Amino acid sequence: MSGPRDGGGGGAGKRVGVSLPAEPAADVAESAAARAGDDTDRNFVTALARGLMVIQAFTNQGREMSISQISYKTGITRAAVRRYLHTLVELGFAHCHAGVRYSLTAKTVSLGNAYLSGKTLSGRSQPVLDKLSETVGEACSMAVRDGTDIVYITRAKSSRIMSSSLNVGSRLPAYATSIGLVLLAYLDEAELADYLAEVKFLPFTPHTIVTASALRTELAAIRANGYALADQMIEVGLRSIAVPVFDQDGNVESGINIIANSSRVSAEQMRTRFLPLLLDAAQVLRS
Repeated sequence: MSGPRDGGGGGAGKRVGVSLPAEPAADVAESAAARAGDDTDRNFVTALARGLMVIQAFTNQGREMSISQISYKTGITRAAVRRYLHTLVELGFAHCHAGVRYSLTAKTVSLGNAYLSGKTLSGRSQPVLDKLSETVGEACSMAVRDGTDIVYITRAKSSRIMSSSLNVGSRLPAYATSIGLVLLAYLDEAELADYLAEVKFLPFTPHTIVTASALRTELAAIRANGYALADQMIEVGLRSIAVPVFDQDGNVESGINIIANSSRVSAEQMRTRFLPLLLDAAQVLRS
């Protein structure tokens, strides 16, 4: 999805968009912020945590921001944000525009590459997803869970009109995406309880799951069926279907999906046409 989209498909010449609700202070890295205020852990480096919070403040919806905007999103004082940004600029990780607005540079990609280069699954998945995308004529993705979000580690785009705003490294809330739902469905009870204690539900569309009880019901069905169908949960006009990718020990390692415009592909077509191909691809990735 584009914007925040669980995919990125779109009808010819048509783009469907959705606006994220405003982010309250410290929502970007709330757990890190809490740790940053805890001086009982002598090994915890508060300055590093806050510097990472500044980097994470930049998103698809905020690629270029002022010091005040970053301060609001992170809960860090403007004076401190100014120092962290100055350091990032001096190290080549950020760029200052006209002395008032900042953006990240391509050098920050190296931070994520260290993770991706160590994930053999992301390298092996690209040709598999490319072939799947070519077969179905739709966008395909692989993602893993990180906290309450999913992070995309592989993307295969179709030839259809689609946004490029969702790329490798992009994050979306797990409860509103097909891959996220699949990954949540295979958590044990303790892990799911931890997730529910941390997540903040937002109603992206009228179809979004916004309560813990509704999510539990959905996850039970997903685990029983072996797949998740996110029908316009994060953006009206787009639906996606996902299956888990297991490792050799039978643990869920990631999820893959196919995304399509709801005006072209019905939910039933996703189950009958796309699901078997997804399951085959997941099996290839397991072997």
